[in-house]
Amino acid sequence: MNRHSRYLFSFVKTNKSVIRTSHFTYYPDPPTPAQNKQKMNMFQAINNAMDIALGEDATALLFGEDVGFGGVFRCSINLRDKYGKDRVFNTPLCEQGIAGFAIGVANAGATAIAEIQFADYIFPAFDQIINEAAKFRYRSGGIFDCGSLTIRAPCGAVGHGALYHSQSPEAYFAHTPGLKVVVPRGPIKAKGLLLACVRDPNPCLVFEPKVLYRAAVEEVPADAYVSEIGKADVLRKGKDVTLIGWGTQVHVLLEVAELAKKDLKVDCEVIDLVSILPWDKDAICKKTGRVIVSHEAPLTQGFGSEISASIQEHCFLYLEAPVKRVTGWDTPFPHVFEPFYLPNKYRCLSAIKEVIN
Repeated sequence: MNRHSRYLFSFVKTNKSVIRTSHFTYYPDPPTPAQNKQKMNMFQAINNAMDIALGEDATALLFGEDVGFGGVFRCSINLRDKYGKDRVFNTPLCEQGIAGFAIGVANAGATAIAEIQFADYIFPAFDQIINEAAKFRYRSGGIFDCGSLTIRAPCGAVGHGALYHSQSPEAYFAHTPGLKVVVPRGPIKAKGLLLACVRDPNPCLVFEPKVLYRAAVEEVPADAYVSEIGKADVLRKGKDVTLIGWGTQVHVLLEVAELAKKDLKVDCEVIDLVSILPWDKDAICKKTGRVIVSHEAPLTQGFGSEISASIQEHCFLYLEAPVKRVTGWDTPFPHVFEPFYLPNKYRCLSAIKEVIN
């Protein structure tokens, strides 16, 4: 049992408290046309995706801290029993070692699915990911690469994670050509994005909002499928204000859109960016003329900055108001003050009033 496990096993066992203390209402995706569907929460959908990946590709390896036991969030439960300890296994408590080994595995021609137990602890592996994984293909002139590499990491607020188990580091990696970065909003998207990343010829990072692992339940297609990387989803049409988010924050914005319609008579469009790198610029420009970008990460240099700058640069003549950002604060992620830190529905609703007026 590693440094996080005692804390996290209590999280795994207390599902109801997570839902009760969370700052959002979950909005499931509508059922897909697939014939064969199963009711899954998000960690089950991720487990199913990795099961399919391991079954389809005999070279695929799955590894990370406690992964052989199922992981602290149980995303890899039963996979070692099915595929053996040579393909699904625990690693030492060393994130840079996990990333370095994953890069070597992928560079040698195998498929690597690596888990960083928390996105907060991906930073010791930052050099490996940024200076090795992202640049292998470029520096070799395309002769070799580590494209068959996917790194999964639980991220975001969980209700009681405090400063070392609640961060959203997607913007750090979005600055790096050669990587792909995605954030799912629920089980259907999580499975499709993970399988898309495993099959993609570029190194990919999947940041999974951990509070959704059990709170998010949908009818998920049982067979293999992929969700397109680099394409945003318009979840709700609207003509007055465009709300942009990703991960858990999408559900906050969907509730805000309902509140705005009811209380303010304002019709909001809601867009899930889905993919942070590459990101879908076409989906957000020339929309309603009023835009709010919301994310859990701090304001300064959060990915909302890039979106805001791009809208101002390319869509300025369509704007009726300055782009507004509703985000976490520029402080370490707090514990007892978490409700004041998060960009909840009340802060987002207040932002809608500001851009309308």
